[in-house]
Amino acid sequence: MSQVNSLLVIGVGSVGSRHLMNAAAAGVKDLMVLHNGVQRRPLPQDVRVETDLNHALSRKPHAVVVANPTSLHIDYALAAARAGCHLLIEKPLSHAPRGIDELRKEVTNQGLAAMVGYQYRFHPSLRQIKSWLLEKAIGEIVSANVTWGEYLPDWQPWRDYRTSYSARASLGGGVLLTLSHPIDYLRWLLGEVVSVSAMTAMRSGLNIDVEDTALVHLEFGNGAMASLSLNYVQRPTQHNFTIVGREGVICWDNADGLAVLEVNGKRSEASVPEQFERNALFIAELNHFFDCAAGRNRPTCSLEDGERTLAVCLAAKESARSGRRIDV
Repeated sequence: MSQVNSLLVIGVGSVGSRHLMNAAAAGVKDLMVLHNGVQRRPLPQDVRVETDLNHALSRKPHAVVVANPTSLHIDYALAAARAGCHLLIEKPLSHAPRGIDELRKEVTNQGLAAMVGYQYRFHPSLRQIKSWLLEKAIGEIVSANVTWGEYLPDWQPWRDYRTSYSARASLGGGVLLTLSHPIDYLRWLLGEVVSVSAMTAMRSGLNIDVEDTALVHLEFGNGAMASLSLNYVQRPTQHNFTIVGREGVICWDNADGLAVLEVNGKRSEASVPEQFERNALFIAELNHFFDCAAGRNRPTCSLEDGERTLAVCLAAKESARSGRRIDV
């Protein structure tokens, strides 16, 4: 049972609703949700609905999940931090650097737990890949290649995709920020990014005002390189990667969760548990957050991690605008 006794979830879109249901299943008794009155999914029993942030925070929730549109993350997180609440901020941390320094200072001064919701860090086969890399199983890393393409209108078929934050510049959308998971997990697996080159385009024909296609080249502090292809168009969905080392190769595919290590003709595999579901990542992430809020652990994906991943995304945007390589 969770030791977080009260939780406020800000936003009841797809991920906010998921966190709310998972918190209820974890035994959080005092649950509140803040939203604008438009509710598409049923809420767990006894959830208190709030429409005013200050009133919700006056009830002194122990922790807050910030799951509203990207462009609103920092303002709402800062208000929650000032109220003394531990923070789980959905990815990406924001759409711009504004306010992040102030949030960091507030979190530090109050001794709060703050983490960013890059749930792939809790994927069991990615964790095995992390172990292989720490063991130098494929030697020095040479390069990585990631592809993630997914058809935007299929994400939430019950709504007009053009109204979602992912599709609107004013809400912090666009494929670079919305599909920034690979930038985060490559940082986690390979180390910090030192420079970025990118091209972006609006090629989907989906009538949205953000980039829907991006090709990104990353250079890491250890000399490794990575290329990423991201898009809102591809059907069927593809999300996989290959990491090449001097001694071997690691491949991973999100479709079945299988990770494969090949070294000198020998093959090892890491699979996900039987009947594994995507929600298991969010459950593991929320349980980890509750442990951090209770002082039993430190965030796997810290506020600083979220800020560094955002910096890479913004550098990619700047590179695409200017045609130059951007140092991070």
